[in-house]
Amino acid sequence: MTPALLADTVREAGALALSLFRTELKIWTKGASSPVSEADIAVNDLLESRLRSATPDYGWLSEESADDEQRLRQASGLDVDPIDGTRGYLAGREDWCVSVALVEGRIAAAGGGVRAGQR
Repeated sequence: MTPALLADTVREAGALALSLFRTELKIWTKGASSPVSEADIAVNDLLESRLRSATPDYGWLSEESADDEQRLRQASGLDVDPIDGTRGYLAGREDWCVSVALVEGRIAAAGGGVRAGQR
């Protein structure tokens, strides 16, 4: 994966999250008490579509995707939190970000993020 692909994709995901920020969103609860919104899913889908198509041999772990333990057998992988800080995002606060980490050999090798205040 090139640094440019990671950076461009995370910026695009951040722009999508910002376009949905402070709008009316469908919200539900996953697990016992974790909020999730259609914005979380939209950002996850964008990241997954762009990054997984470019790196089909990488593992994928995201808060908003079903876990596939096959990822543990991959040499490289992506760890994603499409909207890290969903509670703040849904409350209209700017204490959230889009987070993506590239993991190689179980070591974080690179990361990208866009926080709410970055425009």
